[in-house]
Amino acid sequence: MESIQNIKQKFGIIGYDYALHQAIEKAIQVAPTDISVLVLGESGVGKEFIPKIIHQFSSRKHHSYIAVNCGAIPEGTIDSELFGHEKGSFTGAISMRKGYFEGVNGGTIFLDEVGELPLTTQVRLLRILESGEFIKVGSSKIQKTNIRIVAATNLNMIESIQKGKFREDLYYRLNTVQINVPPLRCRKNDIKFLFKKFANDFAEKYHMPSVTLTEGSLKYLENYYWPGNIRQLKNIAEQISVVETKREISVEKLKEYIPENIPSISFSHNENFFKGLSKERDFLYKILFDMKKNFNDLKNITFQLIKNHTNTRFIKENQQLMEKIFGKMIYNKDNSIFQLEDSYKLSEDDNNLDYEEVEEDSFDNLNESSSISLEKKEIEFIQKALKKNNGKRRKTAKELGISERTLYRKIKQYGL
Repeated sequence: MESIQNIKQKFGIIGYDYALHQAIEKAIQVAPTDISVLVLGESGVGKEFIPKIIHQFSSRKHHSYIAVNCGAIPEGTIDSELFGHEKGSFTGAISMRKGYFEGVNGGTIFLDEVGELPLTTQVRLLRILESGEFIKVGSSKIQKTNIRIVAATNLNMIESIQKGKFREDLYYRLNTVQINVPPLRCRKNDIKFLFKKFANDFAEKYHMPSVTLTEGSLKYLENYYWPGNIRQLKNIAEQISVVETKREISVEKLKEYIPENIPSISFSHNENFFKGLSKERDFLYKILFDMKKNFNDLKNITFQLIKNHTNTRFIKENQQLMEKIFGKMIYNKDNSIFQLEDSYKLSEDDNNLDYEEVEEDSFDNLNESSSISLEKKEIEFIQKALKKNNGKRRKTAKELGISERTLYRKIKQYGL
């Protein structure tokens, strides 16, 4: 098997981000199989290289590969494009036409922006995924095709399903394996390599010296939100390469091409994704806070038992262990414990504290063993909520304060 570095060079992939490498490794892993793959990621992140890798490392690599932008084909002609049509089946059909699924038989088809498919086309696509069968427009003859489907979208598919814009059964057929391509703002260390590559490419294309960035301008690029991702970065590199006479670009000059304030553009996939993360974070914080309160209550009870213990020899013999748990102990003259220097006792205000008022830093000092208990607690929360709502996931997700997508993932993760 080729190394990740060789594969990146072969497909022109720039970057060393861990999440990017994970996506590439996953693509290589599923390539030898025939299962369908759904690639998720924002517009402009470079999702198109994933199906190319899958095709290249599959047994279909000697057959055809085709990429179809489902969002760019008019609704009235997309069935004809994908499945073909018979002569005279509609106005303008002056001859029989093979569709992509027939023409690429034995190969791989990449359906980009699959979330834009009309519902009627989704039904036809589902039939191909389930049985490999399709019918041309204007025909009654069933035909067979042997094709590998890789799909991609930048939409929130769960939201599209809820709105009735995408079939749930088709989503699960396409999403046998899911590969996530990270946005550029999560690949800050890769920005300098990408910009340098684009700058060199445009310098060669337009026969001029390559532009470079000052340290400040590079930092400005790394801190930018990049709503258009790699595509936006490439466009900016081209603009600067052509327009600017000075080849070293300062922060002030860069700001003429990139606004300081992030444009208020709506990205449905991003917004819902981060909303989901926020809800899941709040859910975890609630569990952590409940655990912390229980842990402190236990320490208070234990401390009172130790404080009232009359056997001072027992206390002295176990002093090292107790101070490790409770902190340094201060003794009375009769060697009985008077107080703890670093008591973990909660005040009345702390006991009444709402978990939402607790800042993230207050959880930073939880030790690693808490993660096991946290997982058990999370499973218990989900199981109780599912039982209470008779297994209805939508109601359960609402009660837990998380998205349905997050709940689906948790149920699958814990095998509930």
